[in-house]
Amino acid sequence: MSEAESSKAPGRSGLTRREFLRASTASSATIGLVASALPAHAASLFEATHGDTVSREPWGRIEEVADGVWVLVSTPLEDQTTVCNGGIIRGSDAVIAIESFATPTGASWFAERTRALTGRWPDAVVLTHFHGDHTGGIDGYARKNDEPRLRLTAVTRELVLDGDARRKLVAPPRGRMLDAAELVDGATAATIDLGGRTVRIVPREGHTRSDVTVEIDDPSIVFCGDLVWNRMFPNYVDSIPSLLGRDVRALMRDRKTTYVSGHGPVASDDDLRQYLALLDDVERVAREAHENGETAEQAGKRYQVPTSLGEWIMFNPRYPAVAISSWLRELSG
Repeated sequence: MSEAESSKAPGRSGLTRREFLRASTASSATIGLVASALPAHAASLFEATHGDTVSREPWGRIEEVADGVWVLVSTPLEDQTTVCNGGIIRGSDAVIAIESFATPTGASWFAERTRALTGRWPDAVVLTHFHGDHTGGIDGYARKNDEPRLRLTAVTRELVLDGDARRKLVAPPRGRMLDAAELVDGATAATIDLGGRTVRIVPREGHTRSDVTVEIDDPSIVFCGDLVWNRMFPNYVDSIPSLLGRDVRALMRDRKTTYVSGHGPVASDDDLRQYLALLDDVERVAREAHENGETAEQAGKRYQVPTSLGEWIMFNPRYPAVAISSWLRELSG
């Protein structure tokens, strides 16, 4: 079905594909509008730290969570230069950055901070999936005679290029870097030897069909992409909900682990368990709606995060309806 057809033919869920896209790809102005409607203390939920803060800007802070491993925690309620979280992993021979963020300005700033912290411009940049807040800044990593190699799945590259073509986006460094990207197998984990440190890029498919996670075993750290949102209600727009729950559970380890969420502060083991409880609660409400013949809009309007799970930011007030709509699509086959 074409986008035009799908926009005219809402399913039982009550949300069309075009409505899904509107709910998931908010502009900076929309993000600012949503942020202005949040409780005054909402931004404080981002302040929980898991390491020493080595850099701070209006759009986020960089924390050192282990020797040679840094995390960017973006604060999009204040500034949308980066929007998503990201990371830096250093070995003796190479350095990788994780995510290209929402804007070239954000990616360029992050590359400069990578060089300041490690002594190297990023040798490679891993993109965890195709959404614009993670891929919008690709060309910000480019500099004269030195462009890091992108690592992403073929699906991610295809969807990014399709989106660029629809928007008639002309950015030669971006196109060149996407063309030269090293593709990650969508079924098998890839291993990168950075020199004294091994990193695995693991294909997933819960948040989108193009997901990967970036994982270190010692110390135990997982860069989750948008499979995990910490203290922020997740965006289900392109998810297969049953696979989302499955893949998040697959991230859990039998030892203390640092989980770098796609949005929100860095997560602990307890945080991940609470996030799984939230996913389970959304599934419960969606199944009730399916049995009772409710639309996603109806169920979404009445949805409240259980108080036992603490406070969660609604980055977009329609996210519960989007989540339930995704479940209804899956439950309806």
